[in-house]
Amino acid sequence: MNDTLTMSKRERHYLEVIHRLERRELTRSAAALELDVGERQVYRLLSRYRKAGDAGLVHGHRGRPSNRGHDAETRARVIELYKQREYRDYGPQLFSEVLEERLKLRVSPETIRQWLMAAGLWSGRRAPRRHRKKRERREGIGALVQFDGSSHDWFEGRGPACCLLVAIDDASSQVFMRFAPSEDTEHVMRTLWQYVERYGIPRTLYTDHGSVYAPRKDGSESVTEVGRALRQLGVELLFANSPQAKGRVERSNRTHQDRLIKALRREGISTIEEANRYLDEHYLAEHNARFACLEGKPDVHRTSVGLALEQIFCFEEQRQVRNDYTVLLGGSFLQLERSGASLLPPPKTMIIARQWLDGSLHLTWNETELAFRTLGGKPEPKPLPIPAPSRRHPWRKRPVSEHGKQTQQNFSRSG
Repeated sequence: MNDTLTMSKRERHYLEVIHRLERRELTRSAAALELDVGERQVYRLLSRYRKAGDAGLVHGHRGRPSNRGHDAETRARVIELYKQREYRDYGPQLFSEVLEERLKLRVSPETIRQWLMAAGLWSGRRAPRRHRKKRERREGIGALVQFDGSSHDWFEGRGPACCLLVAIDDASSQVFMRFAPSEDTEHVMRTLWQYVERYGIPRTLYTDHGSVYAPRKDGSESVTEVGRALRQLGVELLFANSPQAKGRVERSNRTHQDRLIKALRREGISTIEEANRYLDEHYLAEHNARFACLEGKPDVHRTSVGLALEQIFCFEEQRQVRNDYTVLLGGSFLQLERSGASLLPPPKTMIIARQWLDGSLHLTWNETELAFRTLGGKPEPKPLPIPAPSRRHPWRKRPVSEHGKQTQQNFSRSG
């Protein structure tokens, strides 16, 4: 008998939560929140687990052919038809249209592609493409801003390695730049914050697929911190599929790697702080005056006045309030405390924890900031009350010695 059980990542997560539920470490409502399902579904999963064990959590169609799939006869017929000389140079999309038009057989292009690749009849390689056409500039300043980081030996060995974060307007070629130790989330948000304060909020930001901007392909995160901040500002985030697609900022980087490096060398600058000061006081104004084309172009930046940018450009997480009004964050327990007339959020409520770029931590619930203190360790559970023995308990019937203490003699129960 084969005892091997194949489970998906999601099913293994179901199993872990159900085990915790059986050990009474979780309530059904907490299990529903952790599994992102309804409480009724938790009851179903628990019932299937108690009836069939671990196998009860495996999808019922595992190992079976899809109800919507095609049978083996249809697959063989399609492959044999494709082998005919008439269709050997057809792509999956066109061959799918021919099958539906001539043979009234509906098979999706993706299914045909997989069948043909499995049979060795289709390589999936695309024919060489012509060079991309030049994309026209946007009409308004701030309609699209290309953003990129350029890691280079900017100080030519005189100082630490660093990265130049460049934001260039697509319509006017106006640039804004900042030196940073690396192209990480914190320094990208600091640079975007300074850009918004100086020019306003752009409509669209155009970047590459770096992990700072684009979510992971495995689906473990739906949006990055930078993407979340831009979404709150109403900025559309676009991703370039090739370096050539964001050629304006790539060419700008090459320009700075020539002109800016020589300027830093002339000024004897060897630190990030001095380099950023030189950008603000000299380089940006001179470069934009020479290369930017601002005349006749409307500025479509939106104002940032009235926005709490420190609560947007930050690290944000959601945390659940425990029954003892504590929150677990980064391995530390935070005890929520009353402040004035404000109410504490009920247990099981989700609150927002924001770490500002200055390092301070802020907890909010319903747009109200919560007072808290950091605990030294895990909070001690409240001791359970010990009930007093009843009047008829044998302990109360022991005789008392002359010194006022109970004797140690064992008394047998009377019949």
